[in-house]
Amino acid sequence: MSGGVDSSVAAAILKEDGDEVVGATMKIWPKELCGREKEKSCCSLKDIDDARKVCKNLGIRHYVLNLETDFRKNVIDYFTKEYLSARTPNPCIVCNEKVKFGSLLKKAQALECDFIATGHYARIERNSSCRLREAIDKTKDQSYVLFSLNKGQIKKILLPLGGLTKDNVRARAKQIGLHISGKPDSQEICFIPDNDYSGFIKKYCGLESKKGEVLDSSGKLLGYHQGFWNFTIGQRRGLGIAAKNPLYVIEIRAKENVIVAGGASEAKKKRFLIKGVNWLTEDIKKETELEVKIRYNHKKSPASIKDIGGGKVEVEFKEPQNAITPGQAAVFYDGEYVAGGGWIDIIYG
Repeated sequence: MSGGVDSSVAAAILKEDGDEVVGATMKIWPKELCGREKEKSCCSLKDIDDARKVCKNLGIRHYVLNLETDFRKNVIDYFTKEYLSARTPNPCIVCNEKVKFGSLLKKAQALECDFIATGHYARIERNSSCRLREAIDKTKDQSYVLFSLNKGQIKKILLPLGGLTKDNVRARAKQIGLHISGKPDSQEICFIPDNDYSGFIKKYCGLESKKGEVLDSSGKLLGYHQGFWNFTIGQRRGLGIAAKNPLYVIEIRAKENVIVAGGASEAKKKRFLIKGVNWLTEDIKKETELEVKIRYNHKKSPASIKDIGGGKVEVEFKEPQNAITPGQAAVFYDGEYVAGGGWIDIIYG
């Protein structure tokens, strides 16, 4: 329970259904580093207090679990390492896999809990096997960030909000008298409350600004930058280069500290390789066609999927897509069901 409206209503729904519910809030980042004074910072005192008040209102036990070490190792270190490898990480996916449904699941089992329930907007269809499915509210669907969970984890998850809209959830919170019914949603990575990714990376890794070149795709010098880790594929703002037409980051060369920029058409690609594939369905052919999302807010697009073994898959979209980004997740959908996914590694052409 984060202290937000979604996890609070999820707990309330389960309590109303007659389940025995225990509230757990993860303390995942030292407050002296996170910024105790910022309301949106992770594991802030206000959020923990909000979760505690909700549990008292619902009449359920509440625990604060210290997962700082696991979070730092599995999420923070991964996040910074990816950026310094010229890749764009997705810490929410890794946190779900390693911390929320990894470390927290183990603690839940130690408390003799049968399931972990969260406020994620997605559905789990339980029949002969558990299948991960998109939420009813497509504008809030979070099935994308759950693709990397294994089948054993999915069997232990309850998602009470999957059949509701966000408006339904806020109305439910107000109806049962939860004081957080109007609390704003968090829009940032929890451990970077000011949204300054590059500033966080420099401070956490002890980096100094490092001047490098900005080139076009032909090798012509366009300008200079202060460190490749400040950029991600598809980025338009922050290049500091005056140009007749908008320029986008189309390549990052970490070893050379070089950024390559190009026009909108150069930022669009069709073919790429993903690794670390996690299949959630057993009836997928070696070569098939599915819909694919290459980031959380990307519209699913049809693509050809070719499993080449070793946890690797080649993907080719029917139409070029903007900013296919190494380090981000590519998630496969068969209609509303998540068929699997993996991590974007190499972009072709």
